[in-house]
Amino acid sequence: MMTRKTEDVFETLLNNQWIGSESGETVPIYAPDDHEVVGRVPALSQEEVDKAVQHTAEVQEAWEAREGHERSELLHRWAEELEKMTDEIGEMIHLEVGKTLSSGKSEVKRTAQLIRHTAEEGLRTHGSFIQGDAFPGATKQTKAMVQKVPHGVVLAISPFNYPVNLAASKIAPALITGNTVIFKPATQGAISGLLMVQALVKAGLPEGVLNVVTGRGSVIGDFIVTHPLIDMITFTGGTDTGKHIAKKASMIPVVLELGGKDPAIVLEDADLDQAAKEIVSGAFSYSGQRCTAIKRVIVMDRVADELVEKVKDIVSALNVGTSREDASVTPMIDQKAADNVTRLIDDARSKGAAVILEGVKEKNLLGPTLLDHVTEDMAIAWEEQFGPVLPFVRVESEQEAIQLEKRNEYGLQASVFTKNLENAFAISDKLNVGTVQVNGKTSRGPDHFPFLGVKNSGQGVQGIGRSIDSMLRDKVLVLNL
Repeated sequence: MMTRKTEDVFETLLNNQWIGSESGETVPIYAPDDHEVVGRVPALSQEEVDKAVQHTAEVQEAWEAREGHERSELLHRWAEELEKMTDEIGEMIHLEVGKTLSSGKSEVKRTAQLIRHTAEEGLRTHGSFIQGDAFPGATKQTKAMVQKVPHGVVLAISPFNYPVNLAASKIAPALITGNTVIFKPATQGAISGLLMVQALVKAGLPEGVLNVVTGRGSVIGDFIVTHPLIDMITFTGGTDTGKHIAKKASMIPVVLELGGKDPAIVLEDADLDQAAKEIVSGAFSYSGQRCTAIKRVIVMDRVADELVEKVKDIVSALNVGTSREDASVTPMIDQKAADNVTRLIDDARSKGAAVILEGVKEKNLLGPTLLDHVTEDMAIAWEEQFGPVLPFVRVESEQEAIQLEKRNEYGLQASVFTKNLENAFAISDKLNVGTVQVNGKTSRGPDHFPFLGVKNSGQGVQGIGRSIDSMLRDKVLVLNL
């Protein structure tokens, strides 16, 4: 295990120099499992953030002028250096955000794969050539060259739950396309993000091409989002924060990956054993602290009793707590998050939900809880719990299930469990979500698949190829011959 020293301050990056804040002020990072300080990160001022943005903007044209293969080679070297740091970064993810050690290391390895794929895919972008005579009044002597050019300076804001993977999924597409980057990690997860950037510096990052800003959102959040030299924002996090950023960003492109209330819709002809296994994995992995976690089960009443029993059997065998490497349910990120889950459970109980299984409650460690006979008047039926509790909503027909889901304010993903693939296609067409999984749990990956949300779940499309596209804009050169 990594030795923790509460006085350790992990410096931030400015022009390839590791620095603290001029004031010496820091933000402590507390471990979810024992609430001890893992380390501290600099609490930058608005003036210090402004300096970082200015430097990143100054070098953008030079970075864009680099040959594409040079940018690609940097990313390949980054992936190599990241893999060398798998143990170190994996341990920090474990300490900082409460994942098991194996999950932390797995995230680092997956991130290296994502960076390599981005390095290759980024070399395949291309523009187009348009003949003018396709439109009345124009002639073949008028031609258009449509080029793909970077936005400029990209602000990448990452979440706590995947502090390395979801940071790199923003940074790598930005760099390969010639953008420079201001990286703002979530406070919880910031140290893991800084270690990831250490690997990028070791790989040969040119000075100023990526700078990191850390600090209190109340001080630097709105300042950086509205900074006049920021040309694009890519953000993963809560829906309320995402909406706020979108309003503040005004005229610049914004890509948002926000919350979800992903349902598992289980039909009468489903393989209930398979459905139960996928639902439990989808709902309780990392204690449900994922935007793509299954957050409610909409099940046909005639098979509900059997499904609930199968899910209960699997959940009862789950291991709880970070002291065990095979733990499925680990402490929640903080007490506030745990209190919100407890509130939703208590509300459902008071309104008549059947508590099929209830886990331990020890500060921010919550064991898995199953709620049956959840009705629409209960908050858990609609609010994103982001924790280890799973509500079952019983319906009488497929149409009722579809209509219930369509009233959901979120639209990230949905799962449909059925043996009738033709019916699965028909239901999929009627669901207003970004992705429908057939006979599988809701999930972000594979990382090269398009990933998106509609309604309050997001704006824009991610996934390696789509993320690269989002980092580019059209620039048209018209030739009048």
